[in-house]
Order: sequence, then structure tokens, then C-alpha cells
Amino acid sequence: MIELYSKHLENAVNEISKLPGIGKRSALRLALHLIKQDEASVTLLTDRINKLKSNLVYCRQCYNISDTEICDICSNLKRNNRIICVVQDIRDVIAIENTNQYNGVYHVLGGVISPIEGVGIQQLTIKQLFERVDNGNIDEIILALPATVEGDTTNFFIYKNIKDKVAVITTIARGIGVGEELEFADEITLGRSILSRTTFDNSFKTNNK
Repeated sequence: MIELYSKHLENAVNEISKLPGIGKRSALRLALHLIKQDEASVTLLTDRINKLKSNLVYCRQCYNISDTEICDICSNLKRNNRIICVVQDIRDVIAIENTNQYNGVYHVLGGVISPIEGVGIQQLTIKQLFERVDNGNIDEIILALPATVEGDTTNFFIYKNIKDKVAVITTIARGIGVGEELEFADEITLGRSILSRTTFDNSFKTNNK
């Protein structure tokens, strides 16, 4: 238990410690750092955070975060919009973009199916993905979800519902370790996994023998 001598400091530490990966000691260090900053710097920080929450939107096509209704990736005419890479969240988009090995577009699910955590189809953008498949001329769907039980369950559910509508359904090669999140994979491994993707049907059969 950290003994604090200011209610204002204690309140700030409590709020900061709610952020992922931030414990009370780290929160205290950040709060004390903010105290040392001039008022203009702190005001700028809080203003940027407020604008992040109030002005940021989700792309109405791929559900990536964006400043506009259609994100920069979806609106880029140089991208191949007939190839859709399905990912768990924005962190995976960033990780794949950093490889410079992919030129299609994305669909961000906002998570994976996990009954234990109360995450079902309704909490994800799976229905919207199916609508994109129904409405567009899609050549390939790349299933790039985490190599976890929940990720594989979500992959298979999507595959089962679109296998008769999309000519090619692939999954990234298992250069990504089982149980590993894409955001933690190094760029070279992830890039090779994208380039060496395999047909999902064959991959699923191999992994479930």
C-alpha cells in the first residue's frame, strides 16, 4: 500500500493505474511527472486525450480507427480492395502494416469469440464482414486472428459461413507461435507469415487431425 498525502494525487494515481499495464507505482511516477510539467503541457495532454475520445471514429467499411468515415487504407486507390485481411483489433493492423508486405484492405473484428469472457458474435463485427462478402467482389479472405483456441474458433466460424462465397480463404502461416498475439511478433516473421499464407481448409485439417 502506497501512503499518499494528497487526495488529489491519490485520485490521479487511482485513475492512471486503471490503464493496461500500469500499476500503482508506475501511476504514481507518471502523476509526479505531470506535477512537474508546466500547466500548458498538461493542458495540451488532457486536450489531446479528450479529442482522442470525442473525435475518433471507426471506419464504416473496415472498422479500423479513423479520423474520417472511411479510413486512409480503405480510401487508398492503390490498395487491392478485393483482398480482405481479417484481424482482431487495430494493433494487428499496425503490426501487419509495419511489415510492408500486404497491399489489401482489412476488417477489424474488435475481438474474438470467447464465451468465457462473454464475447459472442453480437459483440464483434462478424455480421458486417459477411455483408462485405455478400455485397462485394472479394477474391480472397485472409484469416489473421491469434493462434489461440478463441482465435481458431472464430476463424472456423467465419470460414464455415463464407466458404461457398469466396474463392480463396487463407490463414497466415504458423511462423507465429501458438498462443502468440500478432502485435508481439517481429516484423520479419509476421511479413513472411503473410506472404506464405496457406489455404484455411488445409490448415484447419492439418491442425485438427
